[in-house]
Amino acid sequence: MLEATLAQLEGLVAELLQQNQTLTANCQQLEQQLQQAREENDALQMAALEQEEQQGATLARLQALVQRAGASNAA
Repeated sequence: MLEATLAQLEGLVAELLQQNQTLTANCQQLEQQLQQAREENDALQMAALEQEEQQGATLARLQALVQRAGASNAA
């Protein structure tokens, strides 16, 4: 009986070790995906900020054109 219990325990330990390896590999893969997502997020945020700046500059130019057009119509 002790031999059977010991063999069963060895089998369970081996199974747990295999599950641990699988979970460790999954965790590493998720960490890599998270890092990629963070890098992509940073790039997208930077692009959004640059686009906001460009839109602001374009708006200022358009407002200046409208003011000039309005001034020449008033004259």
